[in-house]
Amino acid sequence: QVRLVESGGGLVQPGGSLRLSCAASGIIFSIKTMAWYRQAPGKQRELVATIAGNSTTNYADSVKGRFTISRDNAKNTVYLQMNNLKPEDTAVYYCFTTWGGYNYWGQGTQLTVSS
Repeated sequence: QVRLVESGGGLVQPGGSLRLSCAASGIIFSIKTMAWYRQAPGKQRELVATIAGNSTTNYADSVKGRFTISRDNAKNTVYLQMNNLKPEDTAVYYCFTTWGGYNYWGQGTQLTVSS
């Protein structure tokens, strides 16, 4: 059974930092591309960042230079380090992967950027 469990969300002031974690189980983590998506109220879910099994990364233009995606294959965990946070980063952040032809999402973790 595939499970993705996010943690690390919270309330942060503009300009602050936060790190999200996503622990995966039920997959061969080291070979899988992992992704972070986010969904703000009233908006569509959007891709934030991806990291391939070889650690190649890609980012949405809106977060380039501020967010860093990384992975620890020994812990089956993917991270999203978020710096210089802005109010427009406020959203529910979801971890995502595919396995066996199916899409899997975590339950989401809320990030609120506000003073």
